[in-house]
Amino acid sequence: MDTVFRSGGHGVLERWTRRWVILWVDSLWPDVGGLVFRQAVHMRKIILAVAALLVLGGNVPAQAATLELPKPAGRNQVGVTELHLVQHGRADPWFPNETRQVMASVWYPALPLGRKAPYVAPALAKHYETEPPIGVRTDWGSIRTHSYVNAPALPGRFPVVLYSPGVGNSRTMGTILAEELASRGYAVVTVDHTYETAIAFPGGEVKTDKAFALPGEDPAEIEKAKQRMMDARENDVRFVLDNLHNLTMLDLAKVGMFGHSGGGITAARVMQVDRRVDAGINMDGWFSFGYNRPEQGVDRPFMFMGAGSAPNLPPLYGKPRTHLSEPDWQKFWQASTGPLLDLNMPEGRHYTFTDAQWLLPRLGGDHSGFLGTVDPARAIDAQRVYVTAFFDRHLKGRQQPLPQHPDVRFIR
Repeated sequence: MDTVFRSGGHGVLERWTRRWVILWVDSLWPDVGGLVFRQAVHMRKIILAVAALLVLGGNVPAQAATLELPKPAGRNQVGVTELHLVQHGRADPWFPNETRQVMASVWYPALPLGRKAPYVAPALAKHYETEPPIGVRTDWGSIRTHSYVNAPALPGRFPVVLYSPGVGNSRTMGTILAEELASRGYAVVTVDHTYETAIAFPGGEVKTDKAFALPGEDPAEIEKAKQRMMDARENDVRFVLDNLHNLTMLDLAKVGMFGHSGGGITAARVMQVDRRVDAGINMDGWFSFGYNRPEQGVDRPFMFMGAGSAPNLPPLYGKPRTHLSEPDWQKFWQASTGPLLDLNMPEGRHYTFTDAQWLLPRLGGDHSGFLGTVDPARAIDAQRVYVTAFFDRHLKGRQQPLPQHPDVRFIR
């Protein structure tokens, strides 16, 4: 979900309004989210102005310098390759006359051979010139990752970690953690959910966020659309997992999953129905976007990572999101029988758990409504430490005590 707004004309602002409404309003305030969604077509400018005032408290400059990603801290160099997967026999949930297609990236320990991968595909960078991600105009095509395109994998087989982004977000927004885990001996598979966000496919085709172009104002149809989106995400991830067996460097007997926002809920859903996934992480995701089975919990290791909340919005009114404060997290916690961990970064906000936490402060402007006031470098460091430690314990069997971090609270 993209919530950063910039100057530069009503057209750009309006194109991002519906995305903000779907996740931020609907999930933070479920009782009115459907109403706002239904009125989005008619009230875009009004809602956008209110959102900017109540939640963001800042903006992004129209132009920005070239951005750089932090280097992975592990000892391995990283390779990356793309997968274009076609699920024959499954109709696309948004366009039933099409066969479902999914794009994914695989990040893995590798020899440092070849060229560095771009942060976004060239066709997507071109698309971002007129439809910028998270509302930010910069030279997206010039940003490079620290990973080598199609580089030879190091010898051995590596535990697999799946990643699902937040609703309406690109898998790109999980690149920093993907590279970190790969540098520490994991193969990370980042998954895009087609028609939720702009996605580049082979041949330069870009499929855009048509899933949000919902006509009409029928509350029942809106709820069906939200449910269709979450069901599609669960099916996408399981389909990707079905198609990883040809990558011989993957150890598919050891699989974890993490995700941000709706991606964290997707991780919980996949674990409930697919025993191939051994451990999962939900990074500040709410269960209230559709029906997502919080009362079922899971019977394998699971970690919540939460942040602070908007001080003027229900239901938390600024309280940190934890299993003690968030009712659906509490349901999930109480129903689960596997090992559980709840970590909170109270000075962070919802998008602390994405690459935005690193990138946006480098553009200037006030992003506190989006990212909180936590130090960006320390926030990224904390996520690297705890996500790696969690998967080290439950996928690699390493039982070291979890370290303390000045920005993270353990919620008992």
